[in-house]
Amino acid sequence: MILSISGVVLFGVIGFIFFRKDGLKPSHACVSILFGFYLASTTIAPTIRAGGESLASLLGGMRF
Repeated sequence: MILSISGVVLFGVIGFIFFRKDGLKPSHACVSILFGFYLASTTIAPTIRAGGESLASLLGGMRF
């Protein structure tokens, strides 16, 4: 995708503004979902996935 990085930046900025300004409404959630789909198609997706997996394993290994 030629526009994937600019799409990620655009939807990220829009999602951040929506979250900070009015809270997250259903229309804003749609923008966030689109941001997630664009982010998943970039080269940073495996790094984000690995970070999420290590955070989940860290939290799963905690004993309270």
